[in-house]
Amino acid sequence: MKSLPRGRHGLSREFVAQNQRERLLSSIAECLHERGYERSTVSAISRHARVSKSDFYRHFESKDVCFAAAYDDSAERLRTEALAACADRRDWSGGVCAALAAILAFLAREPARANLLLVEGLRAGPDIYDRFQATVQSFVPELADGAPAPASSGRSPEAIDEAVVGGVASLLGRRVLAGETEQLERFFPDIVEFVLTPYVGTEEARRIVSTR
Repeated sequence: MKSLPRGRHGLSREFVAQNQRERLLSSIAECLHERGYERSTVSAISRHARVSKSDFYRHFESKDVCFAAAYDDSAERLRTEALAACADRRDWSGGVCAALAAILAFLAREPARANLLLVEGLRAGPDIYDRFQATVQSFVPELADGAPAPASSGRSPEAIDEAVVGGVASLLGRRVLAGETEQLERFFPDIVEFVLTPYVGTEEARRIVSTR
């Protein structure tokens, strides 16, 4: 996000404050991606965002509070794009494919946010880890909505839904950690097959993948 012009610009105080906040949220994600948690100091985050330290503390009382806000913001952006992509799909498998494609595209073009959501979210302490778990869990009812009954596996449908969503998050996290964020979209066929197979079987899952 671009910084505001210097000097008098006629912008409202509310607009300036919102712009600064958004730049700080973007900045902490970029700093974490480039430097890691320990080296992402308030000074570094502020400098990257072109916001003074005093203005940083007007928005956030600490780096951890900024981190949590950035996590929530990134999670909401990802969720919004995924749900928008499948909103008009009448068939369940088509909606799943559309949502997964949107998720992969978002993460691939936003590597800093991908790192924040899928890597830093697992190792930044209990508060952020709870946010990671809540974000993952929020996709479970979306997957279950309209899904065919899973093939018999000795597990409840709810357990299968959770296992599938958790498995996707784990797979994506490993790819991001391996430095493959910008190539995530090439894993689309494998991820779609992984998600669909418990519900429609391997053969049908592969057929659906072949049509995408």
